[in-house]
Amino acid sequence: MASESEDNANTASGISVALIMLGIVLTPALLAAAGVGSSLAPGDIVPVVLTGGVILAVLSMITLTIGAVSRRTTYELVKFPFGRKGSVVINWVMAISLSGWIVVTSSSFAQSLAGLTDGTVLDLPAPVWVVIGTAIFVAATAFGFEALGKIARFAIPVAVVILAYIIFQVIGSDAELAAVDATMPFGVAVSSFVGTVMVLVTLSPDMGSFARNGNHARLAALLTFGVAYVLLFAAVAYPSALTGEGSLLGSTALLGGALAASLLLAFACFTSNAGNMFQGTLAYSALFPGIEQKWKITVGLGVATAIIAFFPILSYLVPFLLFLGIATPPVAGIYIADYFTHRKGGYRETALDNEADLKPIAFVAWLLGSATGLATVNGLFTLTLIPSLDSLLIASASYVVFGKLFGQNATASANSAK
Repeated sequence: MASESEDNANTASGISVALIMLGIVLTPALLAAAGVGSSLAPGDIVPVVLTGGVILAVLSMITLTIGAVSRRTTYELVKFPFGRKGSVVINWVMAISLSGWIVVTSSSFAQSLAGLTDGTVLDLPAPVWVVIGTAIFVAATAFGFEALGKIARFAIPVAVVILAYIIFQVIGSDAELAAVDATMPFGVAVSSFVGTVMVLVTLSPDMGSFARNGNHARLAALLTFGVAYVLLFAAVAYPSALTGEGSLLGSTALLGGALAASLLLAFACFTSNAGNMFQGTLAYSALFPGIEQKWKITVGLGVATAIIAFFPILSYLVPFLLFLGIATPPVAGIYIADYFTHRKGGYRETALDNEADLKPIAFVAWLLGSATGLATVNGLFTLTLIPSLDSLLIASASYVVFGKLFGQNATASANSAK
């Protein structure tokens, strides 16, 4: 059975893990919060983020704990419910999604720096900044989880100081603002808050596997999604709620602090993409186990990112990535259900020798969950008002029900592993 014993040489505290995850979540939070805030009244922001924070904290405490007790990444965990060959399909979906967001974030990083350096001696075209940024991301990620932690310990405090300065500027602004029409329903706002980081919650066993034990994993989840993300989202949403502007740069241009906002976005892209590159390396390592030196995968990701970012495909890439994002939360629903129904006794690689390499039940549950997410996103129906949560719950329930109705050879082998 996998234990929760501490191994200080290879693991990190809950605070360290939380800093790394917060670094990853910075960019999506900065981009999404402004859009949500522009359609909310200032007084509606706190109820939205508190409600969403509870949902995310509970889910992430489960997913990070699974990573901590199993000492397995998400891409290793999925072998158990989907089978060894079945997991390859799931891992390709997640690897492609991570690769796409690495490209998108690299482009955002380059655009932020191009704007900050415009008219200076460092005035370079955005494609050049993509290459420079990618080289930095690769260098930071190639040294592994420990290096990622050092980056987070430096970058997160700097980002907090910049954000605090922006908020100070906003509060002290005497700009005359037009009345903002708060049109976003409460449920939609909570859905946006939760959905923005649901993919990270799904992939958080990657980070949980480095936590010292289950308690540290749960602390990391609570600090990241129950505290830090809540405060970050509220802080960025507030200026947009005052101005009606759907971007942080747009709202701060009216209230003051636009330069600081550009700098914050650059820092956010840096920390987010370092984390994305790290998780992408883990994903491709699972797909290509023959490559023992993971830094080679990191370098390959960097080269591919620099090449793809040169092409004008972002307008097509983002909708595709959002579509893939619908298929990701159901994966969490399935490995969570598999843990509670089959793996409480531990994860044993040898147990897979007695199981099918491809497990139809898991794929049916995954497809049902994904279809539910697609339907609820398009307003055909709703269960919880949060499409990503709907898809996760349906996939999880389907996996359990189908397993009981049709049998799943995981049960016997899991029991034998205890």
